[in-house]
Amino acid sequence: MNEFLASNLRDQRLQALAIALALVLTTFTVGTVSLTRDGVKVLAVVDITGSMNVRDYKHADGSPASRLDTTKAALRDLVSRLPCGSRLALGIFTERRPFLLFTPIEVCHDFSPVDGALDALDWRMAWEGDSRISAGLFRSIEMAESLGTDLIFISDGQEAPPLPSTGAAGFEGKPGAVRGLIVGVGGYALSQIPKFDDRGRETGFYGETDVQQENRFGPPPADAESREGYNPRNAPFGSVAAKGNEHLSSVREAYLKSLAGAAGLTYAHLDGPGGLLHPLMSAATPRPLPGSLDLRPFLGSAALALLIAVFAAPPLLGLTRRGAPFR
Repeated sequence: MNEFLASNLRDQRLQALAIALALVLTTFTVGTVSLTRDGVKVLAVVDITGSMNVRDYKHADGSPASRLDTTKAALRDLVSRLPCGSRLALGIFTERRPFLLFTPIEVCHDFSPVDGALDALDWRMAWEGDSRISAGLFRSIEMAESLGTDLIFISDGQEAPPLPSTGAAGFEGKPGAVRGLIVGVGGYALSQIPKFDDRGRETGFYGETDVQQENRFGPPPADAESREGYNPRNAPFGSVAAKGNEHLSSVREAYLKSLAGAAGLTYAHLDGPGGLLHPLMSAATPRPLPGSLDLRPFLGSAALALLIAVFAAPPLLGLTRRGAPFR
């Protein structure tokens, strides 16, 4: 009898069944484990100006995707990955100021409205055609500070009209008072900017004469005197129309990095419809969130795996042996 019991105890299948039974019984006694993890409270401001319609990304099927569509996909992916308890506010940017769409809301309980709002972002929401990036960024920082959030400012960095010869206005706030991320959107090669009529129908691409190639407000540039038709009073920028590539677009990474440095923010480039979680969590303020972990699903899954191994493995091994070639 003792030998029979000892041989059964050595049977691996019996041991597996005993462990599975113990796991099932444990599910009736074990509860949840309290834990704390870091979340975020962030304001996302999205540039919806005309250059964000440039199609220099790709959809999963390989078809061209616009910068704005890729930004929307990246933000939707980010929201789905943020820890529950994190909060997101959403704003849009055009001309020189951001507009707040909604104040911070919890990303899990209110996932559907947040996801729907991100999906609905559209360039047609723009109220002006200009794109004064530095002014929009600085006002977004002020908005984030008033909301008590960090900031994600997403833009290709293309100023329209172009910056004057004196450059962008300096940041007057306290660098680092608001933490967060500037995300540069777009490819590094120049691409054509789609052009639309007043009904929103695409009619082609912008040409050199369609956009302002030089900002002629303020003092003239250093080379003004050498320009054709220069007159210090009547033609301080010369008499010939400026030429350039402002009708084409690429991510203005150096400019965005300089703005990030001035404001105490971190810079990251958007490589595709994802990848924002790690840069944001590295740049944002850690906000401890109370939470819990239910161990019962893990214990039940382990017990089920053992039962499958005990009852399914022998028939499968038998089929394998019967199917082996005779030697």
